[in-house]
Amino acid sequence: MTNPMSAMRHPLAALEPKHFAWSTAHDGRVGVITLNRPSRKNPLTFESYAELRDLFRDLSYASDIRAIVLTGAEHNFCSGGDVFEIIEPLTRMAVPELLAFTRMTGDLVKAMRACPQPIIAAVDGVCAGAGAILAMASDMRLATPQARTAFLFSRVGLAGCDMGACALLPRIIGQGRAAELLYTGRAMDAAEGERWGFYNALVERDALLAEAIKRAGGLQFLRHADIVFEIILGAVRVEDVAGVADGRLADAIGLQHRIHGDAHILDPVEAVEHAEHIDTGAGGLCHEGLHDVVGVIGVANAV
Repeated sequence: MTNPMSAMRHPLAALEPKHFAWSTAHDGRVGVITLNRPSRKNPLTFESYAELRDLFRDLSYASDIRAIVLTGAEHNFCSGGDVFEIIEPLTRMAVPELLAFTRMTGDLVKAMRACPQPIIAAVDGVCAGAGAILAMASDMRLATPQARTAFLFSRVGLAGCDMGACALLPRIIGQGRAAELLYTGRAMDAAEGERWGFYNALVERDALLAEAIKRAGGLQFLRHADIVFEIILGAVRVEDVAGVADGRLADAIGLQHRIHGDAHILDPVEAVEHAEHIDTGAGGLCHEGLHDVVGVIGVANAV
C-alpha cells in the first residue's frame, strides 16, 4: 500500500539559494550554510536576511535535514550588515520602513530559534553586529583562536537589545558579562568567549568546518526520534522568541535616531580590529557624512 504521506515529503538537500552557499554532508542530513561574500567579510544584505529567514522557516518542514552548520567563507564569519546595501538605503526610509526592517531582522532570529534542527555556528575571524547575533542564535558555537566577536550596536547608534541580544546573550554568558559586551560594544576574543561559555570549544582554523560538521553529524542518533529533539530544543529555547519580539520597538527607535544623525555610523570590522581608536560618544554622523565614513574606513561593511 502506498504511503500517502510520501508525497508530503519536503527535501531541502538540493536547495539552490541565491544569496549564500548551501551544501550537505552526512548523506544529506547535515545542511551547511556558508555566508560567502568574502571580499567584504561576508556581510548581510536585505536579500540575504530575507532568504535566510525563509530557509530557517522552511526547515520546519524539511524531511531530510537533521542539523545545520552555519559558517562564513575565507576566514571570516560575518561582519554584519553591508554599508552600501543596507545602511545607505536606510538613511532614506521613514519610520514604517525602518520598523519593517527591524521586523525582518528579528524574524530571522525567531526563525532560527524556532526551527527544529540544532544549529552549530563555526566562527572564524570577524563576527560582528548581526554576525554576532547569528552566532548567538545558534545552539552551539565553535570558534578558531582568531575569532573576534562584538555586539557593537551601542557603538553604531543602535539599542543593545538589537535582534534580541539583550534577551538571549545573558542566557548564554550571564547577566553581568552580557551587560559589559552590550553596554561597551567591545570585542570579545576567542579565549574569553570560550571561558565565558559563549563558545563550546576552540578549534584550529583548518579543522573548524570539519569539526562542526562532525559534531552536527553526531547528533543524528536522534534522527528516528524527532519528538525528542522537539522536547529538548523547546525546553532550551522556551523564552527566546518572546525576547526577540520585545526588542523590536527599541530597535526601531534606536535605528531612527541613528539614521537621522543622532548616533555614530561605524564599520564593525574597524570596531573589532581597531577598537582602541574608536570614539564611543553619542555625537555622530548623519546621511551626508556616510560616504566620508566609508571612505575613511575602507571596508564597506556595517551593522
